[in-house]
Amino acid sequence: MSGASRDYWDTRHRDHDDLASGGHIGLDRAGNEIFYALRLGALLPLIGDLADESAPLFVLDAGCGKGHFARALARCGHRVDAFDASEEAVAHARARGGGPRWSVAALDEWRSAWPYDVVLCVDVLFHVLDDAEWAAGLRNLASLVRITGRLILTDEDTATRRPRGDYIVHRPTADYRALLEPLGLRHTHFRPYGFRENEVGFHVFTRTR
Repeated sequence: MSGASRDYWDTRHRDHDDLASGGHIGLDRAGNEIFYALRLGALLPLIGDLADESAPLFVLDAGCGKGHFARALARCGHRVDAFDASEEAVAHARARGGGPRWSVAALDEWRSAWPYDVVLCVDVLFHVLDDAEWAAGLRNLASLVRITGRLILTDEDTATRRPRGDYIVHRPTADYRALLEPLGLRHTHFRPYGFRENEVGFHVFTRTR
């Protein structure tokens, strides 16, 4: 991640509350409470209900921000690693605690000695404007998914590239498939958020080999 991008996210996480900094910056607190609740409600069925104290699902939250989803998944019994490129966000997450193991890293920097049942990347990749950086981050996340595991990422389900403002570019679903399918991950589902005018949703890729 470029220095300018890190500075942007450090400033955003420093200047906005725990929901707006990683949620919808144009919404008030109540609106973001609804936005987070709807996304979590859509996400949980995609992860599944296989959590067990003796054999919890091992989940990675890549680009976790201040840790809202990571803490929620830990409360659901999952074992969670979570990282973000913003030191401000991770410092906030560590202060809150909540179960996950917090780290500072960019999408292409995270390494793990073991694969994950689920690798999650919520509302991060469409903020990565540089295509080479986007591809490097996505390849690294793919490498962390175990056989039959899932990579769950968010973007629009679009056929065209859609830049929006200074910090968003929505990429075609075909671009994700073209990069991930040769790596053994098959696109198995898209579930839209269903929140107001937002066209983003969860893309699920399942490792088949």
